Amino acid sequence: MSDGRLHSYPRERAEPSRAPQERPPLPGRARGADGPVAGARDGGRDGSPGDLPERALRDHPRRGARAPPPAIRADGAGDPPAEALTTIPARWIQTPADLRRAAERLAGSAELALDTEGDSLHHYPERLALVQLASASGDVWLLDPLAVDDLSPLARVFAEPGITTVLHAGDNDLTHLKRRYGFRFVSLFDTAVAARFLGAPALGLDVLLDRYLGARLPPSRQKDDWSVRPLTAAQLDYAAADVVHLLPLKSRLVDELKRSGRLAWVDEECATLAAQPVAERVEDPHAFARLKGARELPPRGLAVARELYALRERLARAHDRPPFKILSEETLVRLAGAAPGDREALAQVSGCTPKVIARWGDAILEAVARALVRPADELPRIEPRPRPRIAAAAERRIERLKQWRGPAAPRFGLEPGLLLPNRLITAIALAGPRDLSELARVDSVRRWRVETFGDEIVAALGPA
Repeated sequence: MSDGRLHSYPRERAEPSRAPQERPPLPGRARGADGPVAGARDGGRDGSPGDLPERALRDHPRRGARAPPPAIRADGAGDPPAEALTTIPARWIQTPADLRRAAERLAGSAELALDTEGDSLHHYPERLALVQLASASGDVWLLDPLAVDDLSPLARVFAEPGITTVLHAGDNDLTHLKRRYGFRFVSLFDTAVAARFLGAPALGLDVLLDRYLGARLPPSRQKDDWSVRPLTAAQLDYAAADVVHLLPLKSRLVDELKRSGRLAWVDEECATLAAQPVAERVEDPHAFARLKGARELPPRGLAVARELYALRERLARAHDRPPFKILSEETLVRLAGAAPGDREALAQVSGCTPKVIARWGDAILEAVARALVRPADELPRIEPRPRPRIAAAAERRIERLKQWRGPAAPRFGLEPGLLLPNRLITAIALAGPRDLSELARVDSVRRWRVETFGDEIVAALGPA
């Protein structure tokens, strides 16, 4: 969903709630040692999941009337001239029959490129608004999941071991497709993961395409509302460009990985990414306590934060707006600390603009008032986070591994967090393996680490 290009993305981080601070990150930018390495720095698609509706369609107001989209067939019949839509010829998939025909074509391809677009910056809950597909023959399809609810014809394509699905920083795309449609992916190749193992200083798709193919992407449309129909010519060009270059890029990266002897490393990481399970989202009644600054609030302030957090969720769903467009996290915490009792006091809280007060002022004041009259025994309290107790011997092993990692990272041409992430350093130090077989049994160590520098890790651990 994020295009992996080098531009700012003003979301509060929706975690699928990470946007300007509101939307926690869509899964996977830089994972810990126990997950695949599909994210990194400027590398890839940032989607924000929020609570994902199970293929539920919403009716929401559109800005300005647009002409109805023409019926465009997956087999190309009736396609408008390509130059009228985009500089990259693409076929729309808007009916089940279109999708079946496209899936049959893709089933005969050894590789396919995949990308997705969502509407998380404009609507809530977020919907998957577009799926882009490209085959090795150069065909490009744009699938409209708002028009085609059942995407099951693609299931056998993604699950076919002989077909490699190629993405760029695709952990978020996979999360959407696995959770929403139950897709299973067998053979994956992530171009951002590959570039990371080649020591690329920047992982944005635009940077990699320029470096390896001399190709330029069209201007970013990431902030657009991708659920609006019809898509503009600029959106069509952007969407098609995000997949049409992925297969040639993969070919160039594979060549470099073979020369460096690291193709097996990337294959292992991509296999882990393909097999990564996706947990169903469950409502967390204590989510308000994780807002930045919430831990500094007194119990009564926490009660206000809890009420405001619940109010924001209700308003977001009722008005089909992302939570960060109702109240930012910072504003919510400031309100919890100030506990305003009237509109005059509300206006003194930074972030409570006249527009916010006009729209939500009464509801905010009612939520604050409810929290202020809660009995003391109903006030929330944040328990201190227990710090894991690590034995002195394990602490020494952690320090030795970090000392080894410092000079080893440039020697292998890998960033330290990829060579040996901190979480993995801790896991290895706690396990204290004495040989390669014991090291290989530590969760998430990966075969490529054991085979390439496992002896060095065991030696660095030293005596207990």
